[in-house]
Amino acid sequence: MTHKYTNNLINETSPYLLQHAHNPVNWEAWNPNILKQAKTFNKLIIISVGYSACHWCHVMEHESFEDETVAKLMNSSFINIKIDREERPDIDQVYMNAVQLMTGQGGWPMNVIALTDGRPVWGGTYFKKKQWISALTQISELYETQPEKLEEYATKLEQGMKSVDVVSVNTEAPEFKTSFINESVENWAKHFDNRKGGMNRAPKFMMPNNYHFLMRYAFQNKKEDIAKFVENTLKNMAFGGIYDQIGGGFSRYSVDDKWHVPHFEKMLYDNGQLVSLYADAYSLTKSELYKEVVIETLKFIDRELTDTNGSFYSSLDADSLTESNKLEEGAFYVWTKDNLEYILKEDFDLFSKYYNVNNYGFWEHKNYVLIRNETDENFVKKENISLEILKTKKAKWQLLLLNERDKRERPRLDGKVLTSWNALMLKGYIDAYRVIKDKKYLDVAIKNGQFILNNQLKEDGSLYHNYKNGKSSINGFLEDYATTVDAFITLYEVTLDQKWLNTAKALTDYCFDTFFNDTNKMFFFTSNKDENLVTKIIEYRDNVIPASNSVFAKNLFKLSHYFDNEYYLSTATTMLNNVKPEIKEYASGYSNWLDLMLNYTEPFYEIAIVGEDYKNKTEVLNAKYIPNKISVGSKDESLLPLLKNRYVENETLIYVCINKACKLPVKEVKEAIDKINNN
Repeated sequence: MTHKYTNNLINETSPYLLQHAHNPVNWEAWNPNILKQAKTFNKLIIISVGYSACHWCHVMEHESFEDETVAKLMNSSFINIKIDREERPDIDQVYMNAVQLMTGQGGWPMNVIALTDGRPVWGGTYFKKKQWISALTQISELYETQPEKLEEYATKLEQGMKSVDVVSVNTEAPEFKTSFINESVENWAKHFDNRKGGMNRAPKFMMPNNYHFLMRYAFQNKKEDIAKFVENTLKNMAFGGIYDQIGGGFSRYSVDDKWHVPHFEKMLYDNGQLVSLYADAYSLTKSELYKEVVIETLKFIDRELTDTNGSFYSSLDADSLTESNKLEEGAFYVWTKDNLEYILKEDFDLFSKYYNVNNYGFWEHKNYVLIRNETDENFVKKENISLEILKTKKAKWQLLLLNERDKRERPRLDGKVLTSWNALMLKGYIDAYRVIKDKKYLDVAIKNGQFILNNQLKEDGSLYHNYKNGKSSINGFLEDYATTVDAFITLYEVTLDQKWLNTAKALTDYCFDTFFNDTNKMFFFTSNKDENLVTKIIEYRDNVIPASNSVFAKNLFKLSHYFDNEYYLSTATTMLNNVKPEIKEYASGYSNWLDLMLNYTEPFYEIAIVGEDYKNKTEVLNAKYIPNKISVGSKDESLLPLLKNRYVENETLIYVCINKACKLPVKEVKEAIDKINNN
């Protein structure tokens, strides 16, 4: 196919940047020379940020960036930079903070105009073509006639940006109490939707970490109402259209308040975390629904987001082509009644009741998004059939519709590999293996761990952030280290292969050397080996993915127990204490920090298993829901502090310890669990 235009993005590996390689706009990728270029030509900079699966990014590209008139204006007055936010979360965060300060809200596409030194002066999200032209014209005229006005504004905004992520040192002694957590959750609970689950608003985001924390909090503090709320949320998410009822896996969020119509892109990071969440929920409740979600989601990951080298791709687009060759959101996933009647024949009636092919499940343009609204137990009672029959029928329906769907034009795949997201998915596989015991999940996790070691870990002990077509070009951010260390600790707990634990420690120590802010004992998002942007960010508020600092602090807490390292523990404690003043008012933005706080307010167990049968006993232990423990194990003598001098010939002994104080060893896992429950 010949293209009328080609710009410098043609040399990039990011699918999102390559999508713009044939725009008439002279796009460049971010590199330090760009700012020099802007200074040389004395041109303002347009920084346009998006990602491959983003619906409105495509809309703005089509309306404005493919338009020759718009391109002419952009090329004559600006240096134009296109950024994949997933490849460069550091740049995205800096300018997103600026846009939120300027407009009170953020999102993608994000479009910012900056001075030649990179300091922003104007920005927003999606703009219609007319608005975009008008804004560019006005700002370029102002730059020509009154540049000092823009300079003045940039200075003010820069001060604001620098204060956004400032973490002050909390000089009060660290004191973590259950009453503090209770109050934080009580404030938060005012916003719960106790009917449909999630928060009491639309759109609804899943925020897996929030439910991980709330589930644990309810379990450890015997809060029945919170446990019920979490179960209701997990059930409704699994029943909703946000969950792909035919192919498994979750979309990003629902636009309504009943988890029905999703924003149809499917992201690796959501699915990795949700597999972990539902696996933990299954180990706690033994709900078949949760188990089903884990199995089906991992089938989706295996089928659509896994490379043969063991790595995981980033996402699937929200948009796909309709039969009339038009790009439409959700086209791949939705069904018309006629379509379903034709495929399912005599089963259509039962199917339509189960998945609400009625007013409840209707979306738009004759399309239905499949959604459930009752349990299988209630459904079979009402329809007077057995659970077995329903199970068989469901499997048949899914197969039929999956085959039918495969004939459609598939959503575009973002095939780049991100270390942080791969680590989240790796952890998902391990958590699934722990509770479902399917060996192939463990194999996939180890293969992915090996991929990270072989391709993303450099000789100097640092990580790469990205990987595409055999190439890695971007240094790792704190999120890559935090999530990889977390995943490797989890991998160790299941395999008991010490190389994973040792690598986790080595990566942690590397971060102390290159990311650590000695003033407030937090970690910067970018290492000191990377170019400085307008501001240097410390990411500490939990979001759809927990903040890199909260994940890191939790890792330090665990590693302090594994390696008997006081410095790790005191750093984790200081980090938690630093963010404590902000938690109570806005607990949902600090759920991972609260999860860490539970390690301080409740007993935290170290469980060591030593002897011939250590692997089997560890496996039984791992299947139990014990969120306040780490486990170690070996066949014989080991130098790990928790295993030293614990080996007794011809015995397999289980030691349950709290802060290095151990109870008498026992031989059976049940006895060990009783010790924990009766503490």
